Amino acid sequence: MTLPAASSVLPETPAYDPAAMRYQADPLADATIAAIVGSWELPAGEASLQTLLALNADRMRHLQTTTMLLNTWTSNAALVDWTPPDGTSPHIVEALRGYLDAGRGLPEWSDAAKITRGENVFTEHGPLSVMSLFCASLPDCYIQPKAAAVLQISGQLTTNADYRIRSTAAMVFPVMLRGGLTTPEGLGVAQTLKVRLIHATIRNLMLHGAPQEMVNAVVQPIATPAAEASQQSMHGAFLANGWNVSRDGLPNNQEQLVFTLLTFHFVFLRAMRTLGIGLCAEDEEAYLHCWNVVGCLLGIEPKWMPSTYADAERLFLDIQTQCLADNVYPGGTDARPALGGALMDYMSDSIPFKLLKPFPALFTRYLCGGVVADALGISNRLPLVSRILFAVLMSVSRLIDSVVRLVVPQFSLSRMFSRVVGYHLLTSFLMDQTRPLKLPTQLLTQMHATVGTWDDDAKAPRWLNRLEDRLTVRGRWGRHGS
Repeated sequence: MTLPAASSVLPETPAYDPAAMRYQADPLADATIAAIVGSWELPAGEASLQTLLALNADRMRHLQTTTMLLNTWTSNAALVDWTPPDGTSPHIVEALRGYLDAGRGLPEWSDAAKITRGENVFTEHGPLSVMSLFCASLPDCYIQPKAAAVLQISGQLTTNADYRIRSTAAMVFPVMLRGGLTTPEGLGVAQTLKVRLIHATIRNLMLHGAPQEMVNAVVQPIATPAAEASQQSMHGAFLANGWNVSRDGLPNNQEQLVFTLLTFHFVFLRAMRTLGIGLCAEDEEAYLHCWNVVGCLLGIEPKWMPSTYADAERLFLDIQTQCLADNVYPGGTDARPALGGALMDYMSDSIPFKLLKPFPALFTRYLCGGVVADALGISNRLPLVSRILFAVLMSVSRLIDSVVRLVVPQFSLSRMFSRVVGYHLLTSFLMDQTRPLKLPTQLLTQMHATVGTWDDDAKAPRWLNRLEDRLTVRGRWGRHGS
């Protein structure tokens, strides 16, 4: 399969322009959803609530149809000459085909060798990637007050945390598994384009129209039809909420998208350094590059993508500083503590050993820092024994690692402890199909094949792998999460 190339050039140093980023969204995806939904305005001469509800019901049905059609994008190859089921509304088909033709191409600056190298980093450090996702990437992502408010409106992390977490995994694994972005059987391009349309759908529902027309608007709630399905209920919640664009910027704007991208690539690399398992500069840049390609598919402007660790760190700190200083909350309530608390509770429930249940929260404070953890309501008032054990394990392991590496360069107790936490989070959240949002069979099959290669750490001595088995499970990891 040959993917068309997008005409974009990745700059050496990304600029941070909050005023511009907060009022820019994604013209391609926004135009696609606008074409599918139509205008939210009443026809001339109509003013009855009954007419409004009937029109909104039609719009909701169009969105529900679109959601079902996205499920037919089962691989990168399925995007080429995509054919919808018979009977699909022509205007929906036309909008989605135009979107696929314009959006499925990898940017012309993408480097296949770097993408492969980035995929290899993920495969080699998979359990650490999972631990970093839960204990660093997601918490750092939730530090954005406006983005947290959107999540709270959806109910996806306070009342339906499983769904949100698994939907994140359904994004991360397809793009980072081998061939996810570059092969016909890969799932990365297809999944990213789905997420991009979901972002545009949220914007359209919250703004009741095209984002570029709402820059100075204060959008009022709108009447909604009765919801008959959970997907419609989520759509109805966004439609009925309202949004102060002039004060809070556009929902899912470029600043929020860029910061989220940084939590997926830079925050993982930072976690590796914090744990004393830093990668070489070439691996770090390949990992950044791989995710930058994803960012382009996701509708992020290339001019705001960092290509080096130093640039990523500078941009991340710029945006994070703004987020931590922001004390204006949509709806009047800071949604971040509720999101942080829900995430910590779900992670704690996944750890089978009582003494270790506080470890996800302790890892989060260790990797993200106390300021971020406090903003998320992740308290340091955890059982004293667990805190002492965690501090001893991290301090002693770093000391032992530094000494043993004089003889065995790749030895790492820190990596082993991180792998253990990553294993329990992986099997409890991502591989368990009894939880909400069943992962597609094709994705789950690829995940099992990859996870099965993570059971032993090739860089660890046999006795350390045996110790890890006692804290996880003996044998192949992939077969234990079915």
